[in-house]
Amino acid sequence: MNIAPIETEEAKKNSIKILFEKLSSSKQGLASSDAKKRLETFGFNEITERKVSSIVKFLSYFWGPIPGMIEVAIIISLIIGHWADLEIITLLLLLNAVVGFWQEYKAANAVELLKEKLAVNARVLRDKKWETISAKELVPGDIVHARLGDIVPADLKLIKGEYLSIDESALTGESLPIEKKSGDLAYSGSVVNQGEMDALVVSTGMNTYFGKTAKLVEESKTKSHLKKAVIKIGDYLIVMSAMLVAVIFIVALFRHESFLSTLQFALVLVVASIPVALPAVLSVTMAVGAIALAKKDIIVSKLVSIEEMAGVDVLCSDKTGTITKNELTVAGLKSFPGFDNSKLLLYTSLASQEESKDPIDDAIISRTQKEMGKLTDKFNISKFKPFDPIIKRTEASVEDNDGGRFKVAKGAPQVIQALTDESAEKVDKTVKELAKKGYRSLGVSKTDANGKWHYVGVIALYDPPREDSAETIRTAQSLGVDVKMVTGDKMVTGDHIAIAKEISREVDLGTNIALPSEFIDKPDRNAKHIIEDADGFAQVFPEHKYHIVELLQENGHIVGMTGDGVNDAPALKKADVGIAVSGSTDAAKSAATIVLTKPGLLVIIDSIKQSRKIFQRMTNYSIYRIAETIRVLFFITFSILIFNFYPVTALMIVLLALLNDAPILTIAYDNVVYSDKPEKWNLRIILSIATFLGFLGVIESFFIFYIGLDVLQLSHAVLQSFMYLKLSVSGHLMVFMARTRGHFWSIKPALPLFLAIVGTQFIATLITVYGFLLPAMGWNLAILIWGYTLVTFMIIDFIKVKVYSLLEHEGIKF
Repeated sequence: MNIAPIETEEAKKNSIKILFEKLSSSKQGLASSDAKKRLETFGFNEITERKVSSIVKFLSYFWGPIPGMIEVAIIISLIIGHWADLEIITLLLLLNAVVGFWQEYKAANAVELLKEKLAVNARVLRDKKWETISAKELVPGDIVHARLGDIVPADLKLIKGEYLSIDESALTGESLPIEKKSGDLAYSGSVVNQGEMDALVVSTGMNTYFGKTAKLVEESKTKSHLKKAVIKIGDYLIVMSAMLVAVIFIVALFRHESFLSTLQFALVLVVASIPVALPAVLSVTMAVGAIALAKKDIIVSKLVSIEEMAGVDVLCSDKTGTITKNELTVAGLKSFPGFDNSKLLLYTSLASQEESKDPIDDAIISRTQKEMGKLTDKFNISKFKPFDPIIKRTEASVEDNDGGRFKVAKGAPQVIQALTDESAEKVDKTVKELAKKGYRSLGVSKTDANGKWHYVGVIALYDPPREDSAETIRTAQSLGVDVKMVTGDKMVTGDHIAIAKEISREVDLGTNIALPSEFIDKPDRNAKHIIEDADGFAQVFPEHKYHIVELLQENGHIVGMTGDGVNDAPALKKADVGIAVSGSTDAAKSAATIVLTKPGLLVIIDSIKQSRKIFQRMTNYSIYRIAETIRVLFFITFSILIFNFYPVTALMIVLLALLNDAPILTIAYDNVVYSDKPEKWNLRIILSIATFLGFLGVIESFFIFYIGLDVLQLSHAVLQSFMYLKLSVSGHLMVFMARTRGHFWSIKPALPLFLAIVGTQFIATLITVYGFLLPAMGWNLAILIWGYTLVTFMIIDFIKVKVYSLLEHEGIKF
């Protein structure tokens, strides 16, 4: 249903009149350089909004991950008079809120800075000069220029130009583009499909039609693989925690222990055992990874795309600008009878527009100026039609110094042939001969005095492969990524298949190039087989790209798709990872989840490697968090059930959670080795390994507990400090164990992670040795704990390596 506002013709004329009166009444008729001052009049105050958001975020950390649970424990401490617990738990809770808030705040700020690079830009007339600024800096009264591929930056009143064809589907739900002419409104957020016009800004920010509509529409989102994994891990630990805590509570009631004391302990234990830091750590890990990717000219617009990129096993890559240099040169001239090469070059240049900055136009104009100087100055272009992807040609109305008038056109050879009487067979033969050499063909025609079109000739254009493309493709294949070249350039009816095969051959990609006719309108079973086996695709249109992605996904692949134009947006949106390459239109950037600011395929491979490193860090933390929760939870539960003894106090649990979880955020900077295979969440393996390590930890904890209780016969208070230090030290040593599949020394830990672990455990040791907050136990017992923990750590690490080896021997993939 079309929900665009209805505007009568009379109202439209009145609004235009008022706007033009306002425009003409200003001294310059356009926005001046003091526009920033006028911004305060429009939209929200971003600074105030950010402050409020930050306060709410901080309070959410203080209130706790499970609303009210730990606060209830504080209230119970107050009721039963455990003043020390009350003060320390409150202080630790506050400190935890500060640490958690600060880490995510830094990560969020970093991501916001990255997103600023992806902001929609606008070409605006300021102080009589055209300049490019961020769309958020626009104000009513500005004059902007909109053209093919742009996202409309504000609500605009079109004032100069022939027409715009605009896709308003994001606003109205209508799939067909709408043609707009002078006097019509173009709405913010819509996409320009064809044409270019100047326009007057009438509304910005939340005052636009799109801004008002956005308040009424709630976007439906699907859960990423990461979110699904976090939910499953959380459910696993929550159910386990709830069951064991329920057992503790029931047993305590049968033993007639204090209800409030047991409730306080149970609440704190639940909070400590549930992986509340898991989402935060994974988010920070991805944010830190996004910053690392930005240093490699890769901007991440959606953090979850990092995880998806790690799993990409098929990459559909554009040819132009990604595999090739996107540095077109005129490789040859093939004039037809009645014309010579100099005329062919001249007329091609007249049908080109320097200000468009089109690579084809730039190559032609550069060659013309080199060979013919400023001959084109002898001609006046009275009217120029920019390239239209539907008719696939440009057209210029020309007047020479003698008063002669004619038209010139350049475009797809077949399109130009349709304008003339030239033989289609002759044109096709010329195109095929050039294509065998890897050259693209561009047809050129001119009208005579009677307005009849004549075929002038064909321009041969060449875009050589990048020097690193062949090596980069081999690297991608060694990483388990199948690269498929996808090409279909705008100035021809798709790249000729011979060109695609030649370029593919030059980069060692393979020459099995499929045409859309081979898989379109075919049964899915046959089409999937063709898509799977193809090395690339030629002469494709946007709907073909979309279908290629769809079929690959149905075959179980995680697909990355590159693109740069507005017509690539559907395929970029459909792909698991949409990649907007360097120089992309705003529409492509908006549809993509990753934006490249540097050309070439190498930068995509860098993003895959970096994403796999980030995925490794997330997996390592997940294994650690699950194993640590199982180790602490089962040890405490069995101690209470079997020995009728609380091995740690509620305060110790809070302290344990703080000292072990807060510094673990540094795992985001850890050294890891990226996998040579695409990564996927294998929760069965993660949960199995983590559970196994956790129960080995329970066994080693009970052994030292036995030594403290029966051999050393420690008092209950000292034994609790003794076990607290044991749980704390072995907990962080578990990080070193969980971060590698080989022995813990096989990959050197990053310095921030190493210092964070050593620092926190040094603090934990001093607390227990000198009795700060906890009963003092002296250096002898602390040294015993450290020695015992290091020995058992080595033993368990050897067992872990053996288990991984057995799993790999059984053919289980990680």
